[in-house]
This record gives sequence, C-alpha cells and structure tokens, in this order.
Amino acid sequence: MLLLYSSLFIAVLALFFGLYACGRVATVLSATKDLDWTAIANMTGDLASTKKTIQTLNNRINGMHSPKIAEQELMLQLLNNQQNKQNGKLQGG
Repeated sequence: MLLLYSSLFIAVLALFFGLYACGRVATVLSATKDLDWTAIANMTGDLASTKKTIQTLNNRINGMHSPKIAEQELMLQLLNNQQNKQNGKLQGG
C-alpha cells in the first residue's frame, strides 16, 4: 500500500513540476516575442564593451595593490649604477 501511495505522490509531483516548467517557458517566450536579431546583436556588443570596461577597471585596481617588483629592481640598479659612477672617478696626479 505504501508503494502505491508513494508512486502516486511522485507522479503528481512530477505533473506539477512539468506544469511549472511549461509556465516558465511560456513566460520566456512572451518576453522575447518582440526580440529580433538586431536587438540581440546590440545587446551582445553592449555586453562585450561592459566586460572590457570591467576588466580594465579590475586590472587598474589590482595594479594599485600589487608591488611592482620589476620597476623597483630597475630603480635600484639605476641607483647603484649612478653611485658606482660617482665613486669610481679616477683622480690622477
């Protein structure tokens, strides 16, 4: 008896899930009824430009917080070279 009621419950539950899915599909179809390929192309372009802007902003933000090791090393080498040139002058006489 338990098997009969549980299978009936599962069948009714599946029916409700199917009706819910049909309702959602109908909602999407009615929302996109007036949508044409030009509008889709415009939205795709807008999304691409927005993505590029976000990536640029993230790169700037990450660049502010990360140490610039290569630039620091170059500056230290330049400073060392300048000090060596000043200290390495020959005084003859």
